[in-house]
Amino acid sequence: MTAEHSIHARFSAGLARSAHRPALRIGERSWTYQQVHDLALTWAERILEVTGPERERPARVGLLCGRGPEAYVGILATLYAGATVAPLLADFPAERTAAMVADLDPDLVLLDPAGAKVWPQVGSAVATLATGTVPEHVDVRPRLKQPVWRGANDDAYVLFTSGSTGRPKGVRLTHGNLTTYFAFTDAEYGWGAHDVFAQAANLNWDSSVSDVWSAWGVGAPLVPIPTHAYRNLPAFINVNSITVWFSAPSVVGLVRRTGNLTPGCMPWLTHVIFGGEALLCSDTAEWQAAAPKSQIINVYGPTETTITTHRHTWQPGVSDVQAVNGVVPIGAVQPGARERLVPLDDGAWNTGELWLGGEQVSAGYVRSEQEQGRYVLRDGQVWYRTGDVVRRLPSGELAFLGRVDNQVQIHGLRVELGDIEHALRAVPGVQEVVVVGVPSDGTTQLRVFYTGSEVAAVDFNRTLQQSLPMQLIPRWYRRVPEFPLNSNRKIDRKELQLQASGS
Repeated sequence: MTAEHSIHARFSAGLARSAHRPALRIGERSWTYQQVHDLALTWAERILEVTGPERERPARVGLLCGRGPEAYVGILATLYAGATVAPLLADFPAERTAAMVADLDPDLVLLDPAGAKVWPQVGSAVATLATGTVPEHVDVRPRLKQPVWRGANDDAYVLFTSGSTGRPKGVRLTHGNLTTYFAFTDAEYGWGAHDVFAQAANLNWDSSVSDVWSAWGVGAPLVPIPTHAYRNLPAFINVNSITVWFSAPSVVGLVRRTGNLTPGCMPWLTHVIFGGEALLCSDTAEWQAAAPKSQIINVYGPTETTITTHRHTWQPGVSDVQAVNGVVPIGAVQPGARERLVPLDDGAWNTGELWLGGEQVSAGYVRSEQEQGRYVLRDGQVWYRTGDVVRRLPSGELAFLGRVDNQVQIHGLRVELGDIEHALRAVPGVQEVVVVGVPSDGTTQLRVFYTGSEVAAVDFNRTLQQSLPMQLIPRWYRRVPEFPLNSNRKIDRKELQLQASGS
């Protein structure tokens, strides 16, 4: 094998450019590219002692860690050992982690101190290896002479989805999937060693894969975002000179609620990437004012199709005109991906479920029986059915309308919840809104959660009557100080659905 198709060759490129510059900064501590490389080779040798010598197919290594340096060195070390890395979170419920470990069937689980505390509760007999803690000043002699390289079809990562539709699925991303994605981002964004990359998402989310290897591929520092930083995120961004930010759009409302989202407050940012949720035009405009030097990109892509497949660059006066329901378009398909709109039963020519094909489609799930109905063979190639409803815009780009399973039937009418949410945002005093459907007496009741000022039901009705037929106007409203977020800081709609059903 050669380094050509191996994702960890990106660290080698960063090492060649920035050997004595920081690869990782956490708080007041930092570790250079040379230090991380040497320590990863040492740990890789220990991994190989457990998993066995180089094998035809990669071993699978779970990584049960917090967000300290051990997690990042562990990712690199696992790949250096020629194995597949599966990030697991030490702060997840043990029962959930046990289910993921059972599906993964790993050859080894790496444990940092946080992971070692919870591992006994997981109750698995899998072999484990304690990483120990990474000292501030690393002084080791690497034992593995060089990384083990892998081929394009070998699995690099297993990423477990959030499980919003049930049991989490372990998605197999190959080295080829990832090198195709990063070939596009390198050409598209032109990042360099002068940049500083935030790492906002947990390590089990695909945007974190983008953060880590975008930074390490160009020899730039990676700065994980601690929870306490969200008390004043602009200050943290400025102190750390962060130039590249990638997160779910829910961060906009979070920073707004702290009172810190003010014009010009984030002058360092040059690239802001939002993905994972519908991005509102109003939120984008407010963030653009706060980070006036930044280019804001709305991206789209399920984990199963390797991080992103579509992107749209925000342009005031253009993007907001193209928007559907006040949501920024998801944009045009990237090189390395293909798109296909499969019509819904209403027969609209420009609207349908989005299917994705091409070089970024993952190798499937670790439990192959979960692939049925999601990975579909058509015209000699594999397509992934996203379950997302999109519309083709006159520009040729796509607009996100909602989930196939977010459509509800009310008195015989098929309704997109996104349409109702858009109408509710026009109500004076409402900031953010989520609508869920609750089955009742053969139909569906719409229940509304919103943030902002307290609004009387009569005021909701007065505004909504201007845009919605009477049978679609909700009768149930609940003001909340903020929306619950899941582990990836996306709005937890599943939790809101449970709250609405139990009320």
